[in-house]
Amino acid sequence: MKSAVLLTWITLSVSGFAAQANFNADQNVWLLTTNVIQAAFQLTPDGRFVTQSVSNFESGDLWTAAPGQPSSLIHFQAGANLYDAHTQYTVTDQHTQAIQPSGVRQVIVLTDVNSTAQITVNINIYDNQPVIRYNISYRNLTGAPQYVTSIDMLPFAFADFGQRYSTLRVNQWSVISVPGNFEQSQTLLDIDGAAVAVLSGAHAQHCGWLVVRDANARGLFAGWEFDGRAKSTVQHMGSQNYLQLNSQVLDLNHVVEPLADFQTPSAFIGTFHGDFDEAGYRTQAFMEAVLAAPAPSIFPYVAWDSWAYGDQINETILEQNADRAAALGVELFIVDLGWARSIGDWTEDPLKFPHGLAAVSAYVHSLGMKFGLHFALTEADPASQVLQDNPDWTSTENDHYHGAVSLCLSNQPTQQWLIQQGLHIIDDYNVDWMLQDGENMVKQCTKTSHSHDPNDSNYANSVQGINAVVSALQAARPNVFWENCEDGGNMMTFNMVKHYVTSITNDASGSLPARKAAYGVTYPFSPRYAERYMPDSDGLSSYATHSYMFGGNWVLMNQLTSLSVDQAGYLALEVANYKAQRGNISGAKIYHILPPSSTGIDAIQSYNPALDNSVAVITRSAGGIPQYVFRPQGLNPDSRYTVTFEISPFAYSLPGSQLMSSGIRVQLPTPFSSEIVHIQHQ
Repeated sequence: MKSAVLLTWITLSVSGFAAQANFNADQNVWLLTTNVIQAAFQLTPDGRFVTQSVSNFESGDLWTAAPGQPSSLIHFQAGANLYDAHTQYTVTDQHTQAIQPSGVRQVIVLTDVNSTAQITVNINIYDNQPVIRYNISYRNLTGAPQYVTSIDMLPFAFADFGQRYSTLRVNQWSVISVPGNFEQSQTLLDIDGAAVAVLSGAHAQHCGWLVVRDANARGLFAGWEFDGRAKSTVQHMGSQNYLQLNSQVLDLNHVVEPLADFQTPSAFIGTFHGDFDEAGYRTQAFMEAVLAAPAPSIFPYVAWDSWAYGDQINETILEQNADRAAALGVELFIVDLGWARSIGDWTEDPLKFPHGLAAVSAYVHSLGMKFGLHFALTEADPASQVLQDNPDWTSTENDHYHGAVSLCLSNQPTQQWLIQQGLHIIDDYNVDWMLQDGENMVKQCTKTSHSHDPNDSNYANSVQGINAVVSALQAARPNVFWENCEDGGNMMTFNMVKHYVTSITNDASGSLPARKAAYGVTYPFSPRYAERYMPDSDGLSSYATHSYMFGGNWVLMNQLTSLSVDQAGYLALEVANYKAQRGNISGAKIYHILPPSSTGIDAIQSYNPALDNSVAVITRSAGGIPQYVFRPQGLNPDSRYTVTFEISPFAYSLPGSQLMSSGIRVQLPTPFSSEIVHIQHQ
């Protein structure tokens, strides 16, 4: 009877469009409402803090607490005490705060009945976003240090309503394992409770994102803002009629002194109605509105990177390539590995740069381009001065990055030195762009001589390591943009997006891998985080250049001084084409039409609802047929569109309804041919 009364009160409380949070003191219920979502939490009469429901006003979908299986945003272990949906609390305080962008934070401060912990629950909601974002803070009220050994970033159990459920997860990039190029895995959950796991974080297998939906298109998506390793699972407990989600930080052993605080990483869960493309679109819209680092006003960039020369670069080579890059229309000029005396000795090599690297930077700027530098901040050459002076600063895990050894970033002296090195690089060389590289950004370190607990390396080297170093540098130099790279897209998390304006996906591995990476990564992440490096080995053809047209920064890795006049002219035209369409893809909903393969045709489409236009890249590999009927998705049936092609001279005008039903005939006359389709609202 109490549940029925509660749900009735929830229904009657919906009003307005601005995010709001209300507390019903009679029922001890917190109701968080926006124009698209509503979430209810309760402190039950016996003092247990539980999640009651999450609902979506647009679709009418409702997710309710599982009968007999209460869940709570509070779920962690500190010492001998487990704090979860079965722990009893009293309310110490509750209040709301306005947050940006256009949202409300509900703060609930609870004390357990044994007075061992004060727990602050923070729940954020935002206008126009079908998402709740949350974290908790634990204050140790005991007289002794307590070790937090377990936290659950996704602590939910929902009634299954008698449905079957499918999940989607997406791999990260990997240079050492197969598959490892943003492959997607869809799984029908077993009703016997067999778990589907997502292993996320730096150097892990999957992106930090999970989607679940039923046969009626009612779905949930979730992400966690943690760069260290985590194991997240979804299970269908069919015999008990509920769906269970969990997300555990691995190898956690974080000490909390008396009256000290520990805050869990934030996470979010959102609702959607539709297919997995809809889940991706809703995730990306939330990410861009709330989480992602602000990008430059004109973005993504066309960039050039010096890696075509390996580490054999010098002042003359770079300035000659800078001339060619500027003539092509390149906007960002990046000097990769090889500019410094050695990895860890972050001063320019005087033999390579007799006039100083700052002179090269000034020359690049004089040509109207931004200047970027490679910075492998988690690594150092064994012979570098920093390790000669501080041999204990290494981590116990060594990733052998270009002959360097790995550093432990959560060791306080190492961290402070790195921050100073970063400031020196930015200031002395007038850097606009930091290419953060390395094999693994979150090292394992079990040294007892370091400032972190030896059993807490995963959390410490993430939150107190790479996050702390990059945050300090960005706070000190806010006008410098950062790119994430770990030998490829190997830290694809929703904490990463808060610090970096883009991320490499598949490194410089060729046309087909570039398309595979862009196809997969644009499920959880917006297109700007699908950055691609185009190597010299690809050659210059429409098949090659079109393979890099869809996504974030297009990074040329050609030896530009070796291009013929005709090749340079062709590349300049393709650069102009990329710039003309990049604004249409940014902020668009991505439709994954056909996955890339080595023997067939692949297609990926964007539809930008604000502009009511669409771009599709369609590519034929070794197999396939000479004509493909492309049926675009998401268009307005009542709009009339002009259809043009990058290569074909044909153009025509049709209503959206006809384009989606009858399709567009795309000519792919030979193996390794391609086309870009532009659909513009009239």
